[in-house]
Amino acid sequence: MEKEAKKKSSTHTSENAKKLKLSFPETRFMKFLGGKDIIFGLILLILLGIVIFIFDQISYIFKPFIIIFNTIMAPIIVSLILYYLLNPIVNFMERYHISRLWGIVIIFLLISGLITLAVNLLIPIISDQIKSMANNFPYYVRKVNHFIDQFSNYSVIATFYDQIQGNLDKFANKLPSLATDYTDGLGSKLKNIAETLVNVGIVIATTPFVLFFMLKDGHRFKEFTTGIIPPKFRKDFHDLLEKMSLQVGSYIQGQMIVSLCIGVLLYIGYEIIGLDYALILASIAAVTSVVPYIGPTIAISPAIIIAIITSPIMLLKLIVVWTLAHFFEGHFISPNIMGKTLKIHPLTIIFILLCGGNILGPVGIILGIPGYAILKVLVSHIYLLFKRRYNKYYGDDAGEYEFSNEEKEITKQISK
Repeated sequence: MEKEAKKKSSTHTSENAKKLKLSFPETRFMKFLGGKDIIFGLILLILLGIVIFIFDQISYIFKPFIIIFNTIMAPIIVSLILYYLLNPIVNFMERYHISRLWGIVIIFLLISGLITLAVNLLIPIISDQIKSMANNFPYYVRKVNHFIDQFSNYSVIATFYDQIQGNLDKFANKLPSLATDYTDGLGSKLKNIAETLVNVGIVIATTPFVLFFMLKDGHRFKEFTTGIIPPKFRKDFHDLLEKMSLQVGSYIQGQMIVSLCIGVLLYIGYEIIGLDYALILASIAAVTSVVPYIGPTIAISPAIIIAIITSPIMLLKLIVVWTLAHFFEGHFISPNIMGKTLKIHPLTIIFILLCGGNILGPVGIILGIPGYAILKVLVSHIYLLFKRRYNKYYGDDAGEYEFSNEEKEITKQISK
């Protein structure tokens, strides 16, 4: 009797389910979106929004965690940049049967030696050039004033010069009040400067330790995070990590090498034309060239000022040197070192730098392009999944999406 009752109830349930399916047919579009799973996904998004709203209302609870995050973030970012620069060297040593630990120790010793050598050789030269620049500063001011006076003699510019002179006089009258306003909060400003110096000291002190363990155990991070992911998605996740690491690593390594080459080329060019303070100006160019497009614009500004003060002929020589240096960089150095790994349009890079600068300031400018590279990998992978799903449900209607060779390879690996 019980068995018959169970059979009747099960048949009754199945009949009800069939009726529900008939009354609520699942369209092809719903299947394309994920079927009933899309409902659960929307519910999860709503719950996530509620959780974020609650956490926003009690954000003061997370203030200690934000402070901890801000404290450890700077050493991690600096160590990560150095990791991508030095990890290929450690891997190269491993191929020649030098253990990873000894390879890291050798690299640290070499870096210490190079820093010591730079301090002993370059710092005296740079300090002499800075002293010379400071001693000649009054002369440069007189030259600039003389240039402005000559420039203002032209009748067309005379009216504008009077307006500029009037604005400068107004500004000079406001200087005492501005100085008073500035000195009112001098204590807090000195405190902020002291905190910044302490933070810089902490970053310098902790970065070698963080870098050491990154180089030693960095490969285990991928294994650990991949092990957490469910087995079905591990291959996908591992490929994403590999692509992100390749994109960021290629950019950092390539940009550093390109910046160094620009600095060397400009130093040689400055020495040939006899520009003053060649080493300082070339060093500024090498450091600022880490940021594409914006960096070179910043770097050439002090060189232009020095060249104008020296003579108009020197300015022409400077333009020739900069043109030749960036011609070699754009046509020979960057294509061979950077390649086409990132495949980012120059206009996109400019927008990334502008947005990154507005959001995070100088940090955003530096990290904007690597962050975009990571985001691009994620979006490209999601778009690949979308194309595969579209071909499955709508490919027979008006044709399928075409896949590149790389996408075909990824699709084969996922299907396995």
